[in-house]
Amino acid sequence: MPAPPPFSTLARAVARRAEPAVLLADLHRELIAATQGARSVVLQRGGRSGDYAATSGHGVECLGGVWLRGDAAVALGSRGAAGAPWLQPLDHSSTLRERLNADAALIAPLAGPGSTGFLLVSDPQVPARDAMEIAGRAAVEFALALELARLARDADLHRRIQDLLLGFSSGVSETLSVAAALGSLCADTNALFGTTRASVWLHHRRAREVVLTASSDPSYGATGVSVSSDSDAPSARGLRVERPQISGDGRHTTLISPLRGWRRALGSLVFEGEPAGLDDRQFVDAAHELGRQLSVAIENVQLLDVVLQHRRLLEDTFNALLDLVIVVDTDLRVVQMNDAFVERVGRPAAQMMEQPLEGFVGSGMAAWIAAPETGRKSADAPPGSPPNERTRVFTDERLDGVFAATVTPLINQSGNPAGRVIVARDITAQSRLESEREALRQRLGQSEKLASLGQFVAGIAHEMNNPLQGVLGHLELLIETSDAARPVRSTLRRIYQEADRAAKIVRNLTMFTGSQRWTRTPLRIDRVLGKALASRAVARRRAHIELARQVTDGGPMIAGDATLLHQALLNILINAEHAIASAGRPGRIETAIGLTEEGDSVRLTIRDTGDGIPAEILPRIFDPFFTTKEVGQGTGLGLAITYGIIHDHGGLILASNAAGGGAQFTIELPVVRAGSGRDAVEPKPKTQTV
Repeated sequence: MPAPPPFSTLARAVARRAEPAVLLADLHRELIAATQGARSVVLQRGGRSGDYAATSGHGVECLGGVWLRGDAAVALGSRGAAGAPWLQPLDHSSTLRERLNADAALIAPLAGPGSTGFLLVSDPQVPARDAMEIAGRAAVEFALALELARLARDADLHRRIQDLLLGFSSGVSETLSVAAALGSLCADTNALFGTTRASVWLHHRRAREVVLTASSDPSYGATGVSVSSDSDAPSARGLRVERPQISGDGRHTTLISPLRGWRRALGSLVFEGEPAGLDDRQFVDAAHELGRQLSVAIENVQLLDVVLQHRRLLEDTFNALLDLVIVVDTDLRVVQMNDAFVERVGRPAAQMMEQPLEGFVGSGMAAWIAAPETGRKSADAPPGSPPNERTRVFTDERLDGVFAATVTPLINQSGNPAGRVIVARDITAQSRLESEREALRQRLGQSEKLASLGQFVAGIAHEMNNPLQGVLGHLELLIETSDAARPVRSTLRRIYQEADRAAKIVRNLTMFTGSQRWTRTPLRIDRVLGKALASRAVARRRAHIELARQVTDGGPMIAGDATLLHQALLNILINAEHAIASAGRPGRIETAIGLTEEGDSVRLTIRDTGDGIPAEILPRIFDPFFTTKEVGQGTGLGLAITYGIIHDHGGLILASNAAGGGAQFTIELPVVRAGSGRDAVEPKPKTQTV
């Protein structure tokens, strides 16, 4: 029978895309037909034992089990010429004789890429020369068919591995949990390879240990079990190898596949048990591919986790700032803000995103932020600040406070402007404290002026008082009793008036210096004010000045000297009348009495409708001998005396310009503490200003 064309069956099978099993069956049938043999079988070496098993055959009842031991195969292969088929008589005790049920077999080594095995045909009936030629050609076709089958299995295995990795990526995306996704991957991979157990151990560099993160066997041990990275455990050895390593035999087979990221070890993938349907090479290659792609996925997830941790840290830090922080784009629309700004504005953050900034801050601050950058650091920027940073203090009506606002350009990675960052620090309390400190400094300065000047004036007043009293007494005698003085009596009266005026100045000086003794008694400030207003009723009517009184709560008692307080209030009322008269129009004096917010003081306000107090004069209004009146019309001691009287009563006095025009004086005097005796009327020291 002539030999068939070489590779005819293989070519036809490939052309019709036959399955590998069908292709091998066709090759066996064609081989039996060509050699007229009884049975044919392909033996291949499997595992690390070196024994041979049947992977395909024709006419054989059972292909399972070991057909040829490794040492017997070596002896068998050494009998023929290299790569050439030969006829081999079979011993009565050999396994091949029993399996093939034949006395002799035609044996051909498989010739092909990576092929390790034999093609056997029992009892060929064609001439030996023809049989060996047919077997030689068939061995090549079988080797190629087996290679196609291997490639098909590898392709299917890699496809299934890709599906597992896609499932892992999907699981991580849904749960953002590496451990949960790795648990599913271990179970699926263990089922794919047919091994006993699959485990993933991840490396913790700081702790220098590998930790069991996931396993296909729930009874293997709780996740979190760790071993030192320097130990000889399989999971630790995986950190120190470059490619998968397989060791052991049968049930005790262990494959370690390293998980390596960019320039660092991530952990180990450990398989235990013999894989099903895979030889060592396929198992190692599949594990290498799985480990390589799993490493990329794990590292990406870890990097993402690090990025998310840093993002959360930045967000927490951003929101922990007490300052108001707003980020706007180039169109001045809000793109980011911290919790402090959200709480201050009182609107949900979602409603403020992409909205114009001017809707959430005052018009002054919004206009300042929108101003174009100057291209250089502003003169008022603090030292060490970045270029173009601007800082300014605003009293913002929308944010309800005083803020030190800083604007810094936001530059993207390309170096182009991307917006601006605004940081607003609430300095309302600081500004209030500074105002209080300034008021205290002014009061302290005023007290120091009074104290130093009082010592000087007290001596002068004492020395001038006696001669003035003598002058007044003698003038009064001359005017009333002397006939010789009758022709110049009008002149004497003018002299008397001027001398009396000088005496009053001296009396005012003694009052100003505090040299007069006064007694504290409980009294009501509204009654003292009423007497002072009554004493000026005629002067007000003559000047066409109206009076408006308001008493919210004048009942609480204060401790003081009614005469001195009357003098202090009278000085303020006279100043108010003069201010209205200087304005050249009818006016009004308004008084109001009530308790302070704390309830520990009585507050009295006296306001006029004059032209107010010029800003440059206001700081000096309580200075002794300071007056804006012409010479001879005022001594400049009235308000200084008032200040001293109020201060001696433990209170405070403040001069300001009212919102609707005119001057306003505010006096606060402490209420009497509960008790009896002298302590009951002791004034309470005042520690704050209006």
